[in-house]
Amino acid sequence: MGYIDEFETIQYNEFKKYKAIAEKAMEDEDYPTAADAFLKAGRAMGKLAEVTENEKLKEKRIILAKNYMQVGKKLEKGVIPVKSKKEHKTSEEVYSDTARTESEEEEFEKYIEQNIITTSGIAWDDIGGLDSVKQTIKESVVLSIIEEKPEAIKPWKGILLFGPPGTGKTLLAAATAGSLNATFFNVKVGQILSKYFGESPKLVSALYRVGRRKAPSIIFLDEFDSIALSRFGEVAESSRRVLSTLLSELDGLQDKDSGSYILTMAATNTPWDIDKAVLSRFPKRIYIPLPDKEACKEIIKINIIKEGLGFDEQILEQVADKCTEKLFAGRDIATLCNNAIWHMVRSENPALSSLADKPVDAIRKYKLKTRKLTIEDFESSFESMKGAVKEQDLEEYEKWAKEYGSG
Repeated sequence: MGYIDEFETIQYNEFKKYKAIAEKAMEDEDYPTAADAFLKAGRAMGKLAEVTENEKLKEKRIILAKNYMQVGKKLEKGVIPVKSKKEHKTSEEVYSDTARTESEEEEFEKYIEQNIITTSGIAWDDIGGLDSVKQTIKESVVLSIIEEKPEAIKPWKGILLFGPPGTGKTLLAAATAGSLNATFFNVKVGQILSKYFGESPKLVSALYRVGRRKAPSIIFLDEFDSIALSRFGEVAESSRRVLSTLLSELDGLQDKDSGSYILTMAATNTPWDIDKAVLSRFPKRIYIPLPDKEACKEIIKINIIKEGLGFDEQILEQVADKCTEKLFAGRDIATLCNNAIWHMVRSENPALSSLADKPVDAIRKYKLKTRKLTIEDFESSFESMKGAVKEQDLEEYEKWAKEYGSG
């Protein structure tokens, strides 16, 4: 056994030991002992997270460590959980008791409104390519608004977007909300899993309650695979409860008579990791591929011309060809354009960095010199970049799309 493996085993055993002590102390109402045990369990899990190589598991262990530390600190300050009808409390239930100062539903809904609702200024024209994908989503949105239609014609209520990182999945969700002027819930999974330890399912319910109240709503679940999985020990049960609540919401039982339109859009870079039962709640599963040459050209124009700059038109074909050759995603192309712009700025303003030594008023009055971007600007940018997607990755996505995709 290597040093890291041995250290992991020791810390995990420490965590389990103090977790058991904390739960026994809570049962005995020995809150000082419980506070100390919660803090020690949190520190052990934090140390375990530091040496965890799997990024998803590491993130979940960090969340778990923080929550145990929060419980211990609350108890140290004398915030004692309110008695409930249940004879015993698990460590997962303690934090919800110590955290509440308002009614449960109001507090969770307030958190959703303050932290997850965002304003989308993204329009369909801000997304290069993906015309057939945009058409599918637009049709679903339109059908949700039309009042007089046969009952058999129903808009999609669950759309899963899958594909390589950086291909525009988040942009598509934002454009959907922006075009509809809908309430946009941009949900990072960590916001749901880490807010209240053991209360995540109630946050999910609050999310959909607020969504119905503010309909039409677009609920976008980013990195969806991190809650569609239940593989990782201590947080597995928490993830399962969250997923169970989410699936119930996606079944639409609460919305059948409400007339409210909520479109749930989920995004993942690893669709093959999602449970088949979860996939059934997303009848529309759309592959978001790397941009082809025409889409590359559109993305370049969006990131340069729409931003108020220009380039020599004859280089567009050349740059787009190289983007497709290097397997660049849309995000890569945006970075490429930004690097090319910086190369142009530096070449036209060689003394730019020296302005940092001058007063702010002098910097404000400086007239920045610009010009059209040239192939040299882009070549400099290409030299510093590599695409994150490999040929074998694309083969895996295309295989999954052929087997499970639906658009």
